[in-house]
Amino acid sequence: MEEFVRNRITQLRLNKGVSEYQMSYALGHSRGYIYNISSGKALPSMSEFFSICDYFGISPKAFFDIQQENPVLMDKVTDEIKTLSDDDIILLFTLIRRLNHHPEITR
Repeated sequence: MEEFVRNRITQLRLNKGVSEYQMSYALGHSRGYIYNISSGKALPSMSEFFSICDYFGISPKAFFDIQQENPVLMDKVTDEIKTLSDDDIILLFTLIRRLNHHPEITR
């Protein structure tokens, strides 16, 4: 699990396009904070873990969803879906099912 946390933070950080020290400073820590996590020298506390999730704009659930390569985008999509009417959600669901059954449509 520790390796997953380290790798996931690295993956999300690279997706965001920030360096270890930029992220460390943004979280209010010294330059080497994220480096120490990424290298296995330390793990974030629970409160720091929540701060890291906030930094990436994702939920803790999305952080641990190994099937999601881009949890930031998925969380944004989910937030937008929550604002739709039931009829629009049904329409969107129908479109998603169609695309999943006919992936050649999107290519």
